[in-house]
Amino acid sequence: MKMKLNKKKTKIQETRKKIRKETSNTNFVTDIQIENCAICRNHLMEPCIECQPNSMANGGEECIAAWGMCNHAFHLHCIKRWLKTRNACPLDNTEWVYQKFGK
Repeated sequence: MKMKLNKKKTKIQETRKKIRKETSNTNFVTDIQIENCAICRNHLMEPCIECQPNSMANGGEECIAAWGMCNHAFHLHCIKRWLKTRNACPLDNTEWVYQKFGK
């Protein structure tokens, strides 16, 4: 009788471990509106720190955002500067691949 209880406990513990492992490996993809560039901390609709000094002189030139396949967005100038030292997303450390550009 005691041996059956131990087997049941072991089986329950294994099941719990399996559930925890599967839950921790689950990636949730959400469509979140990103507002700030995590590199320069400026709003994505505002010029990046590289464009700010020139924004008064070059009113027509836009500072655009770039999205990666990981769905993180940064100013194009900021991510280009980042990628010179490391080819990975600054937020989740995955390999950086451009998904789209624009506002």
